[in-house]
Amino acid sequence: MAMYPTDQPPQWQPAPPPYQHGQPTPPQPVGPNQPFTMQNQYMHPTGKVLWSTGVCDCCYDIPNCVITMFCPCVTFGQIAEIVDHGSVSCIANGIVYSVILWFSGLACLYSCFYRSRLRHQYSLAETPYPDWCLHIFCEFCALCQEYRELNNRGFDMFIGWDANMENFRQRAMQGPVPPVVEDGMKR
Repeated sequence: MAMYPTDQPPQWQPAPPPYQHGQPTPPQPVGPNQPFTMQNQYMHPTGKVLWSTGVCDCCYDIPNCVITMFCPCVTFGQIAEIVDHGSVSCIANGIVYSVILWFSGLACLYSCFYRSRLRHQYSLAETPYPDWCLHIFCEFCALCQEYRELNNRGFDMFIGWDANMENFRQRAMQGPVPPVVEDGMKR
């Protein structure tokens, strides 16, 4: 009896679906004579990093979604303080947003400017639509996405820039904790 049966046809895998714009790139097969190369599966074809959540993923953070729906100036102020590296406070940014919203209704253009700055700071791709388009037609969804992005990057949006930097410094000073290893071998 043969160890490897030869009377069975080889099992072929179906071809993967074609790449869709904005999706993680599929892993490339590695053959025996090909070097293994690591590639970032979250890169946009332009070389930019994809957002950690989608524009319409507002329900992943229900409290932020509700706050943004009824008082977008709060969410915008939190985002702008982090993007500005604390040079302007959350309250000041929120007030400016509110004034622009009340007097002209075009606060979306002001928040679009901060989305562009956020994208450039973190090399994020301008997907699925241009910044201006998202902020004009989906202002609340765009603000929620920006909030989630900063939150997923380790920022605590409630404590502001200075407290976040202090937390990052403390974590960096602590360094990685080595694992606890028991002495000797046991059976």
